[in-house]
This record gives sequence, structure tokens and C-alpha cells, in this order.
Amino acid sequence: MAAPPDPPTNPRDASADHATAGHASGPEAAPGPRSDVGVAVEVGRRTFIRHYRLDDAAEFTALARESTRLHRPWLFPPRTQADYVAYARRLLEDPSRTGYLVCDRADGRIAGFININNIVEGAFLSGALGYGAFAHAAGRGLMTEGLGLVVRHAFGPLGLHRLEVNIQPRNQSSIALVRRLGFRLEGFSPDFLFIDGAWRDHERWAITAEMELRSPRPAPGSGEANRPPEAERPTVPPGPSPPAR
Repeated sequence: MAAPPDPPTNPRDASADHATAGHASGPEAAPGPRSDVGVAVEVGRRTFIRHYRLDDAAEFTALARESTRLHRPWLFPPRTQADYVAYARRLLEDPSRTGYLVCDRADGRIAGFININNIVEGAFLSGALGYGAFAHAAGRGLMTEGLGLVVRHAFGPLGLHRLEVNIQPRNQSSIALVRRLGFRLEGFSPDFLFIDGAWRDHERWAITAEMELRSPRPAPGSGEANRPPEAERPTVPPGPSPPAR
């Protein structure tokens, strides 16, 4: 299946059919891990989540290019710095969405990304998840923990009640991820999202605040839920933060 020449810049143009793959090419070589890992929003045993920053462009796009074979045909994250900046700005500035980078605690490297789109308040208190892992993190369990951290944050500080994720039926790795965390299958939506040149069927998976989230717990002695002691937390100044929910 042919992929379009340029990735969509709207985070809602792809579903949560996000995979987890390759090789940097061109003049923008993949940078090494930074000690400047930003300020953590939530922290687990092996990962932490933080908000996107505009200066993540070089690392994020290099990883996206390396992961093209793994992502296709499910996912088309930004692969140029200009596309990344436009993508990140929407997540930082649009009050109906927010985004998080999943980072490896061992070295601060970005392992993947998880966005909450279409946030609706009032009586609904719901959002739609989209996510993707990068090739070097595939199969290591980092995204399972990272998604668990995002769900806990959504049902805690963000005050949401329900999260849904729409997945193409053939994307078995993505279905396995949400099933592991305790999402339930709620239905099937034919011709639901326009991805890679066609309208694609999707399964709808969801979790609510009352349901049991089956994800790794924080390490013993990590302080408050999902956060390590102050001495272990990243302390560099944060980049721009999204509007308060």
C-alpha cells in the first residue's frame, strides 16, 4: 500500500493505529540522547511522560524517519522539522487536545508519543487517544507503561472520565496494547477515518475511570503516585506547556 509523500500535520488525521520502526537519512542525523529531558508530568519504573517541546523537532523527526517501515500503513507522524513544529504547536495551544512524549528513564530518549484529541468537557469528559512508538523502543514494554501513565494522568489531574481509541482490525499489536491495559471493545465503525488514501474500518476500544487499569505500578519508594522523589525528577526548565484543562 503506497503511503502519501508527506505526513498529515493534523494529529487527528490518523487513528490510534499507531505502531511502533529504521534508519535516519538525509542531513538531519539522529541526535544523541539529551540530558535536557524536560519536566516529567508522570513517572513510572522505566519511563516518564512530558509535554512536547518545539526544540524536540530534530530528535522526533529523526526517529520518525527511522521508524517508517514499522509505522506504515497505520501511522504518519511528522518527518520534517517544519511539519513537527506545526504539529507540536497544535498540541500545545489547542485546548481540545494535549500531547505527551514517552521517554526512557535510562537515558531520556524519546520512546514514543501519546496524544489525547477531541477533548470534550461538560457531561461527557472524554478524549480520543492516538499514539505511536519508535523503532528502538518497539517490543520493550515502554509504551505499555507510558500509555498507563497517560491514562492515570487523564483520569486524575485532567479530570476526564472516558478515553477511547480507534484501531484498524489488522493492527494486532495496537489492539494487544490496549487489551493489556484493560480497555474494552465497544464496537465497530465502518469507513471511520481517512488514512493512507482510503476510508478505513476501525474497532472502538475504551476505558473509563471506574474500570481497572492494568499497568505497571511505580517503583517502591517513588514517592507520590507515579512520581519519584524530588531528587530523581528531571529539573531542567520546561518548554511551552499546553493550556490548563
